[in-house]
Amino acid sequence: MESRVLFSSQFNFPVNSPLKNRETSIAPFTPPRNVLSLSFRSSVDRFAVRIGPRPFVKAVSFAPKIVAEVDDGSRDEPRRKKLAVFVSGGGSNFRKIHEGCSDGSVNGDVVLLVTNKKDCGGAEYARSNGIPVLVFPKAKREPSHGLSPSELVDVLRKYGVDFVLLAGYLKLIPFELVQAFPKRILNIHPALLPAFGGKGLYGIRVHKAVLESGARYSGPSIHFVDEEYDTGQILAQSAVRVIANDTPEELAKRVLHEEHKLYVEVVAAIWEERIKWREDGVPLIQSKENPDEIIWKEMKFEPGDSILMLVLYNTNSLYSIFS
Repeated sequence: MESRVLFSSQFNFPVNSPLKNRETSIAPFTPPRNVLSLSFRSSVDRFAVRIGPRPFVKAVSFAPKIVAEVDDGSRDEPRRKKLAVFVSGGGSNFRKIHEGCSDGSVNGDVVLLVTNKKDCGGAEYARSNGIPVLVFPKAKREPSHGLSPSELVDVLRKYGVDFVLLAGYLKLIPFELVQAFPKRILNIHPALLPAFGGKGLYGIRVHKAVLESGARYSGPSIHFVDEEYDTGQILAQSAVRVIANDTPEELAKRVLHEEHKLYVEVVAAIWEERIKWREDGVPLIQSKENPDEIIWKEMKFEPGDSILMLVLYNTNSLYSIFS
């Protein structure tokens, strides 16, 4: 059985970690000093790890105060959010998000499609569905086509965009856009960050790197965007088991299947205002069924599974729980 859960956490590298200073964050096959390797056969079906300078609270209450009121049916419906999606290729995640907006699972609308390749599959899909297409950045061979960073920000504001979603967009987001939309730009990456991310790691390259490393699990990560590649705070992840004889293409197919579900779920959580921020700045996803619970990082395995997990840690701040 392939386990699938939402993560709402991220691993923190030590300040002087050798991995932190590498051009990419791919973990080497031989673990360095600051890597803890756990390998055991377990008769339990739950395994959890908590990392941080202090123990985490399992559940944080965000329950509103109960106020007696009479529902006369006049309460306004939540405003539908406006979304801009950035793509560079076929845009399969963009299509799933658009479908979610159309079928009501996401309370929002895609009002703009931004791409660096005007003829890509994602752009064609947008045009066929009446969604305006913008080109960014300016093409070197055709400088008359495309927008500058400041022009892009102006257009997004003109359309009243609430959030920006990167769905396979391969260009670095400019500083001007990050500053104009703080904590309102999300990206999806096809690996469990902070490993296997950074400049040059995209598409099939990511899955090749995962297999070459010997990692037993992969899966998509959704994170807030900052001025670097794949370094923003992680909002959600989904685990996908790596099979011993996997090919990059087979692994990519299974990870993409999880991407399609995870991105729509996270966008729906944003639209429903279920993203909460912990005091130390870590984003958390509030459970839809029980507002008093937080969807945290939890992996479930079948009894008897052999588990190998590498955890990057600081020796002064490691907390493990087995239950």
